[in-house]
Amino acid sequence: MQVHQPIMVCGPWVRIFLLLGFLTGNTLAFTIPVENQTAKGSGPDPLIIERLGDVYEYVSLALDWWHADGYCRQRFAQLPSETWDGELAYLGKKLHSHQIQDAIWLKDEEAYLQKPRHRRIHLMPILMFQNKTDTKFVKVLATFPAMLAVSACAHIQWDRQAIEISTIFSYAVPAFINEFQLRGFMDEDGFVRFAVIFHGHHSPYLPVFHADRGWHHFCVTWQQCNGTWAIYADGKEKASSVGLSASHAISGHGTFIIGQDQDALGGAFKEKESFSGNLTGLQIWQRVLSREQVEKVRSCVPITEGLVFGWSRDILEVEATVKQAMVQLTCPGPMEECQALEVTHGSISSISCLQPQPFICHYQKDLYFRLKEMQSQSVPPLIAQVNMRANATVIPANIFQADTQGLNISAAASILKVVDSVLSDAEPPPLDAGGLLGVFQLLKEVSISSVEVEEPEQLETLEQLGRHYVKVAGMILEEQNSKEWSEIKPIIGGPMTVVENVDKMASTFHQLLSADKPKVTFQNKNIGVEVRRMELGTPALGRAAYVMLNQLQEKPDWIEVPAEEVERLRVRGLNQVTLTNTWYRYGSLQRLLAGGSAVFEDAAVSDGGRRYLSTQVSSSIISSSLVSDYEELSTSVRYSLRHQTQALPDQLVVPICAFWDFSRSLEGGHGGWSTAGCSVINSHPEFTACFCNHTTNFAVLLQVYEVQRNAEEESILKTLTFVGCGVSFCALIVTFVLFLAVGVPKSERTTVHKNLIFALAAAEALLMFSELAKTNQGVCFAVTAFLHLFFMAAFAWMLVEGLLLWSKVVAVNMSEDRRMKFYYITGWGLPIVIVGVTLATSFNKYVADNHCWLNVQTDIIWAFVGPVLFVLTVNTFVLFRVVVVTVSSARRRSRMLTPNSSLEKQIGIQIWATAKPVLVLLPVLGLTWVCGVLVHLSITWAYIFIVLNSLQGLYIFLVYAIYNSEVRNAIQRMKEKKKALSFTNCSHPINYLSSPRNTSWEMGKCNPSTPENSAPPATAKDATGKNVGHKGNFGAKIPMGLSAIMSPDRPAVQLTAFKSSGL
Repeated sequence: MQVHQPIMVCGPWVRIFLLLGFLTGNTLAFTIPVENQTAKGSGPDPLIIERLGDVYEYVSLALDWWHADGYCRQRFAQLPSETWDGELAYLGKKLHSHQIQDAIWLKDEEAYLQKPRHRRIHLMPILMFQNKTDTKFVKVLATFPAMLAVSACAHIQWDRQAIEISTIFSYAVPAFINEFQLRGFMDEDGFVRFAVIFHGHHSPYLPVFHADRGWHHFCVTWQQCNGTWAIYADGKEKASSVGLSASHAISGHGTFIIGQDQDALGGAFKEKESFSGNLTGLQIWQRVLSREQVEKVRSCVPITEGLVFGWSRDILEVEATVKQAMVQLTCPGPMEECQALEVTHGSISSISCLQPQPFICHYQKDLYFRLKEMQSQSVPPLIAQVNMRANATVIPANIFQADTQGLNISAAASILKVVDSVLSDAEPPPLDAGGLLGVFQLLKEVSISSVEVEEPEQLETLEQLGRHYVKVAGMILEEQNSKEWSEIKPIIGGPMTVVENVDKMASTFHQLLSADKPKVTFQNKNIGVEVRRMELGTPALGRAAYVMLNQLQEKPDWIEVPAEEVERLRVRGLNQVTLTNTWYRYGSLQRLLAGGSAVFEDAAVSDGGRRYLSTQVSSSIISSSLVSDYEELSTSVRYSLRHQTQALPDQLVVPICAFWDFSRSLEGGHGGWSTAGCSVINSHPEFTACFCNHTTNFAVLLQVYEVQRNAEEESILKTLTFVGCGVSFCALIVTFVLFLAVGVPKSERTTVHKNLIFALAAAEALLMFSELAKTNQGVCFAVTAFLHLFFMAAFAWMLVEGLLLWSKVVAVNMSEDRRMKFYYITGWGLPIVIVGVTLATSFNKYVADNHCWLNVQTDIIWAFVGPVLFVLTVNTFVLFRVVVVTVSSARRRSRMLTPNSSLEKQIGIQIWATAKPVLVLLPVLGLTWVCGVLVHLSITWAYIFIVLNSLQGLYIFLVYAIYNSEVRNAIQRMKEKKKALSFTNCSHPINYLSSPRNTSWEMGKCNPSTPENSAPPATAKDATGKNVGHKGNFGAKIPMGLSAIMSPDRPAVQLTAFKSSGL
């Protein structure tokens, strides 16, 4: 890139121009609304370009890259990215159609264009002038021509022990010794004051930078025309004037000495005027550098035009006692060129970052219209009160009217003082979402402004600014503002952005440090900030700790840089570091983060007797950062934080050491929690100590688990399940075979039982096999699907059992054939549909990670739990109705048959009448699964649940096979048939199916071994007479079967359940 020689303008117009420059440079105070700044030229109707999910706002106001980027970010937008090829082409055409020809700024993806400015590291040779002496010097061996203008720049580190005037360099010629000099001293406020000398003419000593033992960059420029001179420090003009040796040019062929004042050509040094400190990067040009070029030199960008001397040890004559070393010098940005879109031909070019250009702000579409909606509302009461008390618009009511020129220290301190006073009123105005957004925007603007002390008088102002800033930030983090934070979170990304801004602001407080004030602290109820200087020159210095002492707890929060890390920094050659610590109280920021998507959730699994529930931020947030020579140092830290949680008795809490990673982006948030590089040292119920191998914002997160069982209990439950399922499976198979083999009369009842038994047997067989199948992913998936299907079928047939029972209790106008079709559709069709839909919609998250069963970490489990709860609800209601009918029937029969029985006997009959249907119907209605709801209360309920349901098949076998009268009668008929066929001498065959209700067979005289059977069978009349004859004993007996409880005209239970006897 070509650099042009600056134009030299001489005459009285220069004085007028400089006077105007001084006047305009010191008038910045409160923020001025955009509508009052007519010079900005953005126009009343900005160009808005809408896309599918984006909105672009063209800003015709020409700003340099830094202010353009700040303009967009202050409005929660950003410059368009150079990587959006398609979007840039569209924008270029759109702008061209509106007769816009200027290049527009683009967001450079390089990190050094992001605030805070990236500092590129350069390895530089330095000269070390330790202590003032008359012997140490360095001679520049370059040949200097006569110069009408000169510029000299270097990096310097001032020795705070040197309190007398020091000569940084001196240039002498034979005709005049004091031809060109730079001298300085440190005043009582700790500021280094520079003065330049040209041909014996001396400028006043003016403050240029704070003597904080850090590296500072300086430049001095002079030109003969009108004797114009200027001093720059750290990229900013600190002093300038005219009339300094305007009649003489700098003579050539002189001697240039670094570190000493020449009282004779090349010698006659004096100790009291010598330099003490370190210096590197000295360069001299025979021209005046512009402000832009000074910034380039500061950024370690070479300027070769007019260069007389460039920093090189090869052309230096170094006196033997002057030490030399290499140092990693950090050079701040910006780069000399930034990316811009050439609208006319749609290409991307590079132009000077300091050149004013129009630009475009890119918004997310929903965010843009959310901001517009908020700004269309009335002025928030807080903003109105602040502006009224300040008698100026310090917080614009419209976010799109925010100023972009930044704030100096005085203006920022004045504004925040007003905000602080309003928020601290006894009855402050309500802080709604609009007011909160305005205050946050103000804090953000202050934190990104160049808050640098230029005058000693500004130190007190900076301290006031820090106190107000921390207090206001703490007040907007109060718990009662959680609702407002949730409203503006989609705009700013959440309350952790306040932490980010406080961290930026805290990095400027090092300017307050001095020899008399090695530590600065700002603290209130919600936020604490500490900045202090730590000397590393002494070996075995020990750890650097930060402790929150104002807490009432016996164990306070603390963070420390371990002693071994401090020693490592010392061995590295660092003499001093600046340590910045911050602390955010639990109960403010953490409550605002509760339930947010930004909270990091570890991939915890529900295994080993515990089920993962949530991750909570349960401690204060504490941070630590170290800076040396404006270079951030990476060190490990240890910290301990008290934590709080509201866990239930059956929950387990596991502490996790984590930090907030601002580079993460979760669901529109601004960063997220991460555990990388952090580990738990030790944990206590009330606090946890952590170690992390880096510095940032730390907290203790608590993972909450539901305690289900320990390893021993898990083993016992697995054993009970396997044994119970095995026994149940065998019992179900035997029951099913009995139904098929012994000739139980066919009916709706038996058909429903057979389907239930088949589905339940298949499910339990797969359940026993599932532990073996989990080693193969495909087999495990298939087992899970069939388990889901057969358990769903089992519950569907349990529902059918309930519906069948209900159809016998309540009259239903439906034929048996139609009922059976409905039962089959419900028993098999419905489970197939449920499983099919679940697989189709959630195929990839269907199976759990460590078991061949449905994934309980997602909503998939409801594809099983939902239908089960429905079946249990319906069957519970059916059972209740059956019990009511049974008890009512038993009461009537008891009064009719035994009217004179005692009250105790009647109560016993009614109790048995209640218990009998419950015991008989529980297995087929599936109501034992109700115990599953109580499993989380105690391990005892888990044992009960496992036993009842794993032995469900055995229960069905005992109740509906062994103690069932129909099955027993069928078996008895089979035995008697076999016995009858063994008598070949019988005169007629035996009709063993003549009556399904017979319990004995007509053997006639064919059975000599049973003479009692030779009597004729009893007729129906005899049987009736027999029953009537024994009616006195009938009422005293407990009913032998469920059918015996029911009257002959109400066969509900008899037709639905098997006739069980002996129970």
